[in-house]
Amino acid sequence: MKAGDLKTKSDDQLKDQLLELRKETFNLRFQAASGQLENTARFRQVRRDIARIQTILKQRQGAAAE
Repeated sequence: MKAGDLKTKSDDQLKDQLLELRKETFNLRFQAASGQLENTARFRQVRRDIARIQTILKQRQGAAAE
């Protein structure tokens, strides 16, 4: 997912997506522990998507504070 796509979404949509990605991270950890995980690169993608969303939310909070 690209940052440009995320910037067009509302804060509520971003928070919902962040929650979904955190649930996916939880599930990926269980799959890795049980040996069922096939796409190990998905960990990296999810972590980076979470970071992108958090960055955008922080930028918006900073802009609103000013």
